[in-house]
Amino acid sequence: MWATPSVDAGLESHSPLQDSVLDAFGKAATHANIMKRRRFIKSAGAGLVAYSGLNSLCFGNDNKPYPPGPFSGISDDEIRKLFKTSSDVVFDLTKTVVGKCVLEKILAPMPPFKNHWVYAGGPYYKGQWIWDTMFVVDILSILPGKEALIREIFQNYWDFQDRWNARMPDYAHDMVTVSIKTSPQEVRQFSQIPILAWGVERVFKRNGDKELVKQCLPRLEKFHDWYWRERDVTNIGLCSVGAYTGDIQHARWETFDYECNMDDLKMTKHPTRKGPKEGEWYGDTLVTANSAYLIMGEKCLMRLAKMMGDEAMAARRKVRIDKAERAMREHMWDEEAGTFLSLKRDTLEKIPVATIGSWIPLTAGVPTPAMAKRMAEVLAGDAWNTPLPIPTVDRTDKRWRASGFWRGDVWPSTNYQIAKGLHNYGHKELAAEITDKTVANAIVHGINENYNSVTGEGIGVPNYTMSSTILTLMLDGLTKNHTVEVK
Repeated sequence: MWATPSVDAGLESHSPLQDSVLDAFGKAATHANIMKRRRFIKSAGAGLVAYSGLNSLCFGNDNKPYPPGPFSGISDDEIRKLFKTSSDVVFDLTKTVVGKCVLEKILAPMPPFKNHWVYAGGPYYKGQWIWDTMFVVDILSILPGKEALIREIFQNYWDFQDRWNARMPDYAHDMVTVSIKTSPQEVRQFSQIPILAWGVERVFKRNGDKELVKQCLPRLEKFHDWYWRERDVTNIGLCSVGAYTGDIQHARWETFDYECNMDDLKMTKHPTRKGPKEGEWYGDTLVTANSAYLIMGEKCLMRLAKMMGDEAMAARRKVRIDKAERAMREHMWDEEAGTFLSLKRDTLEKIPVATIGSWIPLTAGVPTPAMAKRMAEVLAGDAWNTPLPIPTVDRTDKRWRASGFWRGDVWPSTNYQIAKGLHNYGHKELAAEITDKTVANAIVHGINENYNSVTGEGIGVPNYTMSSTILTLMLDGLTKNHTVEVK
């Protein structure tokens, strides 16, 4: 196991694997940052000792957001040429999303980025994330002449893979980090929900860019293979979370951060792979969200492979999909709860708390029609149908708080994805109820990172990239009262 370095620890305290990462991305810069943090902490009299506590003190996180990028700004005329909106307030909302959640967040190259990149927003999100970015490129692909720019944004992930692979052991190869951080911040040694293939497919459906698919297809398969190899460590077809730092909070950050189903998460060594440099890098909880997202990504990858004529790749992905869907239905489905529950990895015992991740299987098309009907019934009930739905944990749970971070708050991105799943299964009225409330709340309270599930008050970063999904749910035809169409 990697020891958790204290703020007084030097480079010599790192494990062999951690040293390899520092070698790959610059020991000198990292050492300078450690010294800066030591001086800061000493002068502030801080008593931080955990590695996770250093993240907010990383050099470069100066409590100031980056200024708008070179693509910022869009005129009323441009919006009118691109979109048909149901009202003036929806027009204004559309302009804000495109201008401030998308175009403003595309920044010029800076280390380690050789290309334009997507900045999530706010003072602490200085990097290109996996899932935030996919919602941005989805909308960006509607705009004319952005094909080359989108390819640049995706190339950042593959450039990271190359840097990572140059120094990491074989079993770690082809990971894509949760966020490619701007230099000289510390490299994130864990991933995130695997929706890159979903993003590529969405872009292709909008602008038909086969060059993007050609660029990304082999890299996506490698990323997916890493995910199965390093997160499905018992080879059952279900994913846990993990981190090569051994830090339990880093592992939680691979999914919905502070979900209640991970309160008892423990980090372990790999259950079968043995070696002198092995650390406690693998979580002992199989989570519904990441398992479902990987199935969704595999389905996108399979369709893209077929479109490009690679039937062998499509067949490889189909085997993975079938195995994982069977595993989710057999082990994670709970009829009484009316949803999918996370599991203890080694016993397959269900963790008796439903969270926002319990509903992501709808997005991935995992439930049978009967399961989806039961899920819709539960989502329409008092536990989940809060004044602003959908809360991130069942509000009958003792840990629920209306503004609790992934413990009762509401996120537009998960509302979009779950409503999309409901719509696909034919539960269109419930999907429209959720999405119209989401849009109406944004009209009143503005576009924010997340929201209070009772009052609707905005929380977190304004005009956050993930919240561009407030527009996407209208573009996908999930709403009734508020609509946007591409002309």
